Amino acid sequence: MAYNIVSVANNGGAPEQSYKNLQAAGACDTKPFSEMFKFEVPSLMVGTLDSLMNLSDELGRTDAIVESVVRKIEKTHQELSLLTKRTDTALTVGGVPPTRYIQQFAWDYAKYPNRRPLKELVQLISGGVAAVDEELKQLGTGYAEKVASLSDAMRRKNGNLLVTDLNNVLKPQDMSKVTVHDTDYLVTVFVAVPKVLQDNFVKEVKAGNLGGEIAGYGGPDWSRNGSDLGRAINYGKDVDRKAKSGSPIVPDTLRLVKEDDDSVLYAVTILKGQIEPGTVEGGQFVAGSSVDFVEEFVKCCKEKRFVVRDFKYDPTQASKSAMQMEQMQVEVEGMKTGLTRWCRTHYGEAFVAWMHIKVIRVFVESVLRYGLPVDFTAVLYKAARNKESDLIASLDNAFGKNDDTGDDEDKEDYHEFVLLTFDP
Repeated sequence: MAYNIVSVANNGGAPEQSYKNLQAAGACDTKPFSEMFKFEVPSLMVGTLDSLMNLSDELGRTDAIVESVVRKIEKTHQELSLLTKRTDTALTVGGVPPTRYIQQFAWDYAKYPNRRPLKELVQLISGGVAAVDEELKQLGTGYAEKVASLSDAMRRKNGNLLVTDLNNVLKPQDMSKVTVHDTDYLVTVFVAVPKVLQDNFVKEVKAGNLGGEIAGYGGPDWSRNGSDLGRAINYGKDVDRKAKSGSPIVPDTLRLVKEDDDSVLYAVTILKGQIEPGTVEGGQFVAGSSVDFVEEFVKCCKEKRFVVRDFKYDPTQASKSAMQMEQMQVEVEGMKTGLTRWCRTHYGEAFVAWMHIKVIRVFVESVLRYGLPVDFTAVLYKAARNKESDLIASLDNAFGKNDDTGDDEDKEDYHEFVLLTFDP
């Protein structure tokens, strides 16, 4: 549904005559190309022609920016309406549909005083719309983050053992199969394995190949070579712990905890780490550094598509998670309702600003086209379906077509009247 704002010079004649000419050109019985409505353009401050020319370029950009904000609000509201499956929450402008507001447009003198300089007026309008745009971004981002958190929580709740919150699926009878260690030297880890890799995992653990390069078991064998006890060559930095390496998994600790259609969950106890040999420097003993086996074991499992779950069993966590999920759903619904209400409230504000920018554009373009003193008449055409080109051609015939030589494309875009086309 295209609308066209058209202004023509009165050339010293009565505005009523210009109105009749515009009606005869495209909205009469012989030329039924559109509906025509009176379009109020207030008496605005002109300033200098130079300032108007500069403002003309700026207005085109401002018009596009304000329209983009209107479209963002429309899109957000539409997406929210689809989620709620409600069709009775159409956006309005001042309580009426946008099309009716356009057709009955009246300048808001209280909000946008017409005796302010045009540049200030444009800045006032664009500043208000920029604030609306920023608020929409913040609300939209907050809502999107909350929805993403809820989706992630739902995924973890309903997912397989590779992703789900284990406290939601493991029962006391499942945990009774496992002796959980968390000491200075040992820790029990839970490993989720896709079922297609289950046999591989079990074989690697039992053969001692999983993480086979992580733990260092090398060093002086004092039990067999007691005569070398105390010799510098056999301890400290000269000892190569990695001369003999192996898996940190404690033998015979693998336990099957739970399984579902896609995956299985095992518990296995591993060494937490080891201390590298210390050294004596300047007569002082310097302790060796600590090596973390858990981090290396997690990395090794990941390379083989086994997932070490970050998990500590808490029998009360399932009920806590359910309450958190319910609270999150309430928050999402609240934010959705609030954002929908915000769209309905601020859509009208942005749309009103958009129409006022268009009126200023018509005023500026008309003054630049027809000169001073200000003397023109503007109307609004609502083109009939597939009749917009007929309307423009009829207006060209009625008010003259530019016949100057020049680029054909420029000729097609030029008319002897001011024309502003938009689709609300």
